[in-house]
Order: sequence, then structure tokens, then C-alpha cells
Amino acid sequence: MRSAIQVCELKKSYGSHVVLKGLDFQVEPGEIFALLGVNGAGKTTAFECIEGLRTYDSGMITVNGKMGIQLQSSSLPSHMKPMEAVKLFAKWNKAKIDDVMIENLGIKEMEKKQYIQLSTGQKRRLHLALALVGNPDIIFLDEPTAGVDVEGRLSLHEQIRKLQSKGKTIVLASHDMAEVETLCDRIAILNGGKIAFCGTVSELTEKVGKKYRIHIKTQQGTNTFETDNIEDALLSLLGELKHRGIGVLDIKVDKGTLEQHFIEMARREGS
Repeated sequence: MRSAIQVCELKKSYGSHVVLKGLDFQVEPGEIFALLGVNGAGKTTAFECIEGLRTYDSGMITVNGKMGIQLQSSSLPSHMKPMEAVKLFAKWNKAKIDDVMIENLGIKEMEKKQYIQLSTGQKRRLHLALALVGNPDIIFLDEPTAGVDVEGRLSLHEQIRKLQSKGKTIVLASHDMAEVETLCDRIAILNGGKIAFCGTVSELTEKVGKKYRIHIKTQQGTNTFETDNIEDALLSLLGELKHRGIGVLDIKVDKGTLEQHFIEMARREGS
């Protein structure tokens, strides 16, 4: 089966500033794939090159399917109504409006409002609806839930899962690591203009080590310790506290999160 997206040796510079130094990755059909990186790492530039919105210096990009794009920052005329926007995009795309999709995203609920009156969450849902006009095979979502409240995020996550269940390929960029960990099949970490890691969250965990955080509460306060080996660390810490005559009031252990792994990977690649 052909990849939905294939990126080979993608390079892009702005004058003397080199942003992409030879990106290589592929996205498989029907998966949710995330491109991650610190601010300024080049995520949006990579997205725009793949989407055809920005020229690149060299390399090869192959996209097998029709694209739908939700930009990180987008806007519509202040007094345009949501359904007016949907009808306009449908006309541009020579496509029939998907009433089920419009209903699922709640666009009809806001049809009497003007764009300027919509909340951030409503605008995000509208922009997603516009990206889906024309029934694309591959959907790009750049920070899809930025500025959206908890209820709005959950609603958008549900819609993204529904899209995947219909066989859509979804590529997203997000700073919300919990969102990425919840939604994505695979992730790629962009660092220093190249892909520092590409694979599943579990594979990333194996690569950087199984980080645990141990929170031990005593009468003297709470201290946090980080370790790769939870058994040895607990025995050592509890033995030391017992030797010093310090009673333990509570112990809490957190598994390493994607955010911790991401930071560790960025630290390694940047050193």
C-alpha cells in the first residue's frame, strides 16, 4: 500500500536561516500522525510545504490523495454567517455539502450568528468543517484545539476519531502533549531542522528510557525524585528515610508522560 504522504530530504531556508535541513518521514493511510517540535522548530513551514502553500528549496514531497487544510491561524469576514462560509467553500470545491458532517460539527446550531460572534471553539469547528468540504482523503490540522476549552477539545477529539474511523488520514501539529498521546498512532519530533524521532509513543519511551517520578511526602514536606528503575529507587529512598528516622506519610508514582519524553529527546538532540 502506498504511503499517504512521503517526504524525502525536504530543505527550506529563509535567507541565511536554515529551517528544514533534510526532512524524511512518511504518513500511512488511515493513521493519525503528529509532527511535534518546540516553537520555531519548523512545523508550520513543513506543513505549508506539504500543503503546497509555500515553495521549498529542494527535496521531494508525494501526496497520494485529496487534501483538506485547517490552518493554525485563519479568519473569515466578520459578518459572514457559518453556513454562508460552508456554501461558499462548497461552490469553490464544486462539492455537495455533507449534511451529516455539518450536523456532527454543530454548524447548524450557530447558523444565526455572524463569524465575529463565534467563540474560539465554534470557530475551530467551523474551520474544520471548511477543511472537510469536498470530502478530502488527507486532513491537516495545525493546532486544532488551541484556545479551546475542555468541552470544546473533547468535542473536536471525538470528531477527529470519527474521521479516522471513516478511513481518513489525519496529520496534526499540536503543543498539547496530552492531546497527541490520546489521539495519535505515531509521532515525529522535529528538532534542529531534522526528524529526531519517528514512531509510536511506546517506542519513544523505550528510546529515552522509562522515566518515573516518585513523590514522597513526609512531615518535612514533599520531595520528588526521577528514575529509570523504580524498584531500586524506592528501596533506596525508603531505606534512607527509615535510617534517618523520618516517617513516610504518602507515596505517589507517576509514569513518564509524552511531554517528559519530548523534552528529554529535545535536550539530547540539542546537546
